[in-house]
Amino acid sequence: MGLFDRFRQGLKKTAQLLNTDVRDLFKREGRLVDDAFLDELFEVLIKMDLGVQAAQQIVEEVRQTHRARVVQLTDVTATIKEKLKQLLAQPGEPIQLAPEGLTVIMVCGVNGSGKTTSIAKLAKLFRSQGKQVVLGAADTFRAAAVEQLAIWAERLGVDIVTGEQGSDPASVAHRAVAAALEKGADVCIVDTAGRLQTQQNLMQQLTKIHRVIGKQVEGAPHEVLLVLDATTGQHGISQAKHFTDAVHCTGIVLAKLDGTAKGGVVVPIRQQVGLPVKFVGVGETADDLVPFDPDSFVDALFEDVEAEPSAAGQSR
Repeated sequence: MGLFDRFRQGLKKTAQLLNTDVRDLFKREGRLVDDAFLDELFEVLIKMDLGVQAAQQIVEEVRQTHRARVVQLTDVTATIKEKLKQLLAQPGEPIQLAPEGLTVIMVCGVNGSGKTTSIAKLAKLFRSQGKQVVLGAADTFRAAAVEQLAIWAERLGVDIVTGEQGSDPASVAHRAVAAALEKGADVCIVDTAGRLQTQQNLMQQLTKIHRVIGKQVEGAPHEVLLVLDATTGQHGISQAKHFTDAVHCTGIVLAKLDGTAKGGVVVPIRQQVGLPVKFVGVGETADDLVPFDPDSFVDALFEDVEAEPSAAGQSR
């Protein structure tokens, strides 16, 4: 599947909700854009988890463009799409690779966010590009996390460095980077323990891992990716802010997008955290990680809304 179709797959639940709610605004032919209509539109946007700020900005755009006019569904969706693409605009390069030699990527996030699976998907992506990958299982607090990552490493044919349960995570990270350098690998992905952003001692551990890696390879870690669970909606924003304060995250991987009807959470994350969304998870297989593209994302989100009602029903 192409990028658009992958987004369409991942946004199915959100698009179905949006299709129903937006069409309900146009039960009769044409609608006058008045305060009542704009209030209803605001409620629809909030249900998508776009956040108050973005919802207000979109409603204001519709107000200025169509105020006191009778509009059709396509008129309003065109305005919403254009504004959403503006709000989501970001640099296009998904991963900042080292200019030469080893690229080190550190991955963090809370327990249950989909972090381990996202690392496996990222490793698969690099493998498909012909790159040699080494994984560092620095989540030494949970034996199950190491086992899960080891299973993925075997499936994908990549090397993995592990440590004893309860051992120093920074030591494991150091050994993983050292192994990657020795093997002449292209990419080293370091997993870290899932933790709540309020656990200050564990957040300090992240800072230590970051510092240790930086002493081994100039400019490393080249990316610090924060994995957020899309199904948690707005809660991901506070997570992102705390993690960014601890380790200067460079981008977000939004996991489990296919499991929620609130895919619009991408927008407040971009607005309030200021980090680019690097990748989104659109399914459960190792191939279901795609680079985030705002235009494809928005177009896929509104495809069913803009289709004829009968066609939209068939696509679902």
